[in-house]
Order: sequence, then structure tokens, then C-alpha cells
Amino acid sequence: MRTLSLPVRPLVVALALSGLVGCASYVKREDFDATVAELRAADQAQSERIDQLQASLEERFSQYDARIARFEGRLHVETTAHFEYGKAEVREADKPMLADFAKTLAEHHDGVVVTIEGFTDPAGSASFNQRLGQRRADAVRDFLVSQGLSAEQVRAVSYGEVDNRQIRPGAWGDEGLANRRVALVIDFVEAVAAR
Repeated sequence: MRTLSLPVRPLVVALALSGLVGCASYVKREDFDATVAELRAADQAQSERIDQLQASLEERFSQYDARIARFEGRLHVETTAHFEYGKAEVREADKPMLADFAKTLAEHHDGVVVTIEGFTDPAGSASFNQRLGQRRADAVRDFLVSQGLSAEQVRAVSYGEVDNRQIRPGAWGDEGLANRRVALVIDFVEAVAAR
């Protein structure tokens, strides 16, 4: 027993010293409670902004084949904006929906960042599809900016042919139109309430 207590003694002294040092940065309970209340209020305000945007997008987009989902403080809009095989030009049929999207955000929700995710079907090499997905995302970004969104609030990324994001796994050509698309992800980055 005696040999065990000797090595433990420096450990006890170290713990006691770290406890005293910890007291130097002690936070008063009322300060802690006030900070937690502020964080909860900010979280509630952001949740309300997300609810408001989701409702306005669902109302405006009921005429389009778009799905809107909420996850982790973001809105994910799976759009009807699809692309012809091997192409990266925004189709005329998709422009009205994208214009409505840009108008809704520009008028009422300027404190957001939109990430445009470009996808391809699995035809072609992975590197080709990565570049094609980026060109598609860039084309939609450019269109949204031309419709009134600030270039600073729109970014474009490519996921190419990534397996776990294909709508119709393995489909390409005429069958793979659902895979050749963009998705729009809306992040709230400022505490700006809707006007």
C-alpha cells in the first residue's frame, strides 16, 4: 500500500493545483445563464427565419417540381433544373423557376448564402464528370446572379457522379436526366430578419 500512495501523491497535488487555476477563470452563474439565454434566442430567431423562407419557397414553388427539405439549419432545394446529356447550359424550361428562386431570396432573404451543387450521370470518366458538374453549377450561379442575387452570396461546387447522391443510381443517357441536375442549399449566415 505504501508504494501505491507515493506515486499517487504527485497526481493529487497536480489535480489540486489545476483546480485552483480553474478558479481563476470562474464564470458567474448569472453570466452563464445570460449567455445561454442569448444563444437560445438567436437559435429561435434563426429557426423562425428558416421557417419563413421555407414557407415562402414552398408557396412560390408549388407550381414547379421542386422538393424542399430542412436539415441542420439549412434548406435544401432539389430543383427541376436538369441538363441535357453532356451539356452545361441552363434549359429555357428551367429559367422561370430559377428566376423565382433568385427573386424570392433577393427581395426577402438577403442574409443567406446559396451553394449550388452540380451533378452528372455516371457516363464518362469521374474527372470529366467532376468538371461537367462544376460547369453546370457555374451556369446556374451565373444565371442566379443575372437575376438579382449578389455574386458574394452564391457559390458553386461539383459532386460530379457521386454514387450516394444519384437520383436514379447508374442511369445515364435519356434515363439519367434526373441525375443531371443542380441542388440549391441555403445557409443562413447573418442574423438578418426578412424585410
